[in-house]
Amino acid sequence: MTAIDVNLYGTVHGGVLMKFIDDVGGAAAARHSGGTAVTAAIDEIVFSEAVRVGDLVHAYAQVNWTGQTSMEVGVRVTAERWDSAEEAPVRVATAYLVFVGVEVGGAPRPVRPVLPETPEDERRWREAEIRREHRLARRRAIQAARREPR
Repeated sequence: MTAIDVNLYGTVHGGVLMKFIDDVGGAAAARHSGGTAVTAAIDEIVFSEAVRVGDLVHAYAQVNWTGQTSMEVGVRVTAERWDSAEEAPVRVATAYLVFVGVEVGGAPRPVRPVLPETPEDERRWREAEIRREHRLARRRAIQAARREPR
């Protein structure tokens, strides 16, 4: 991270990390689906540690869950502190994003399913389904509230 990425507090701006997370998650979604994938939702981004100028930042993405046309991608971001090469990387953010595979014209297209192979994959799948249920329930509740007369 460079000085151009800094916020008023002297650490890397959260928006810079959000773009990085979206870029890495989108690449994983596109690779998994074999074509264009666009961001449909961001379920959660948790910033756990500040990133400082000079830190080497790494992001790791994995497709946790798939539906017919959508995918949940988990992204973990770590930082290697520029001034302490012996220390282990620090987890600085975790995020869950939803991407939709799209055709050239923008219409949703089917995506290859994720088949959990390990207990860790199965845990990720279950947790992704919980996040999806919450996202859909929240959408239904908001839509219902908008229809209610005041």
